[in-house]
Amino acid sequence: MTSALTAARNNFHKNLVDKQTLSLSPDDVASNADSSQRTSVSIALSVAKDLSAQTIPKKLTGQRVGKQFEEAVQGFLAETFPLFQSLRPGGWVIENVGGSRVEYQIAKYEPYSHLADLASAIENDRNLASVLGNSYEISPDILMLRKPETDEIINRDRDLVDAQSGQYAVIRKINQERPIVHAIVSCKWTLRSDRAQNARSEALNVIRNRKGRTPHIAVVTGEPSPSRLASLALGTGDIDTVYHFALPELIKAVDGTANDEAISMLSTLVIGKRLRDISDLPLDLAI
Repeated sequence: MTSALTAARNNFHKNLVDKQTLSLSPDDVASNADSSQRTSVSIALSVAKDLSAQTIPKKLTGQRVGKQFEEAVQGFLAETFPLFQSLRPGGWVIENVGGSRVEYQIAKYEPYSHLADLASAIENDRNLASVLGNSYEISPDILMLRKPETDEIINRDRDLVDAQSGQYAVIRKINQERPIVHAIVSCKWTLRSDRAQNARSEALNVIRNRKGRTPHIAVVTGEPSPSRLASLALGTGDIDTVYHFALPELIKAVDGTANDEAISMLSTLVIGKRLRDISDLPLDLAI
């Protein structure tokens, strides 16, 4: 029988194909390929065919594709992560906030609620704005949030907390009621140098501006080029891990190019634990 995770991965790819996020042009260029790079076109075509992408007259605009990719990733996580209560129990909310840039979404939650006051102060003080710039700004695509727990839940098996202890812990609903940011997921359908740099900068802001533990910081991408994947995935200290929307299919496609440099680079990313498949993400978030 097919596992729930495998079924969800299949549904994720079907969603991308059905909504034409992943598609082929009449001249066999996949929607995530860089048409100016022969290797990118070849790899992306192989992946697209493995996932049964359809040929359409004109591919969707970049903005629409990006939005649909965010929605697909959010849907995949909402379908899978709550299934792993045996690994990570709790009340979970998975939000796609990428289209809500007018609001400072992350400031609604712990451990970033203080950023709302900072944003207000900067808005009213040009000098403060010139000093801090945008070093505090965090505009995630997807937020995974854990609801704080009642003392009844915490004390379900035995008396663990009371009025004399744990008076400031954010996980206790009696102390505060804002959801807690468990993970921040950035979605990049394709990667160019500016997009990779934006993801890294935002990850560093997530780390620097927290008042509590660091949430998981992940990037999900459909980029077919190993060298561009490396521009984001190589190195540590900011992003936890980069997740490819179809890693086994990507490995097969890259091996089929007989391009030693591309094969070696992709192998380095996978063996070095810097690139994983979308199906690994819900399990990694349960750690």
